[in-house]
Amino acid sequence: MEITPLIWVITIAITIAFFVYEFFAHVRTPHEPTIGESARWSVFYISLALLFGVGIGVVSGWTFGGEYFAGYLTEKALSIDNLFVFLIVMAGFAVPKIYQQKVLMIGIVIALILRGIFIAVGATLIENFSWIFYLFGALLLVLAYRQAFGNHDSDPANGRFMRFVRRHLPVSDEYNNDKLTVVKNGKRFVTPMLLTIIAIGFIDLVFAVDSIPAIYGLTDQAYIVFTANAFALMGLRQLYFLIGGLLERLVYLAQGLAVILAFIGVKLVFHALYVNELPFINGGEAVLWAPEIPIWFSLLFIAATVAVATIASLLKTRRSPASVSRSSETITHKEHY
Repeated sequence: MEITPLIWVITIAITIAFFVYEFFAHVRTPHEPTIGESARWSVFYISLALLFGVGIGVVSGWTFGGEYFAGYLTEKALSIDNLFVFLIVMAGFAVPKIYQQKVLMIGIVIALILRGIFIAVGATLIENFSWIFYLFGALLLVLAYRQAFGNHDSDPANGRFMRFVRRHLPVSDEYNNDKLTVVKNGKRFVTPMLLTIIAIGFIDLVFAVDSIPAIYGLTDQAYIVFTANAFALMGLRQLYFLIGGLLERLVYLAQGLAVILAFIGVKLVFHALYVNELPFINGGEAVLWAPEIPIWFSLLFIAATVAVATIASLLKTRRSPASVSRSSETITHKEHY
């Protein structure tokens, strides 16, 4: 797949233009989006992402098109899981509804910048060190275990990182519209609005650790990695307001994502064996029996896993609502900042 510097420049410029438009058209004036507004823009961005994938398939071949769709689906599923954490952060800091758009917008931009850095570093490592696939594969297997069996009910707003931030910054106890700082008695304080943005930025950094190795397990094309991530983040703000209530019912999403991460981790290990250069493994020669999992199988597996996790979650919560672990009670009873 040949991507010229001009195509990179155009792609990044268009991506920036979309986010600038989002800010001035929807976020600059504080308001809580309606369900209709959120639904229309969610459909628009998802449709745009799908059309882009079709374009890659037509122009560069359906192998690359399949890699894009598998990557986009994986990143979108991971992003939806991120939304639940954002929901907890918003509740933990008691962010007023009309200001949540701004927090999300800034958080998503931070996420895109951080992922861009990780993508560039990952591309360099993959190009120069084939053994990095072993590391990525092992990392994803560990993250898959933590995703399946970790504690998803912790409060990021009161974690160790945020306690460290509070100790080192003068913090105001109340919001001052959507301002990030406020002056009281001649001294400048940061508002809970800024703390919320810092918390979401830190969470974005943590999520990028599993996001980027996961998609590099599906494609080695940095352009596909970047565009799949960009489209997964586009419309995430609208999706937050559209499916906020539904998030509480996706009780098996974590397990579904764990299966996806474990699958990609195994795929990376197989690929690492196939291109092996480590002298203490098979004498530095490629392990030819290691299977190369085709992209069409990866796409079907990821799509099926997301579908099963979603359907099972909805059936579970419909039959026994009281068993929902990610309940609104957990969120609404978080101690306000």
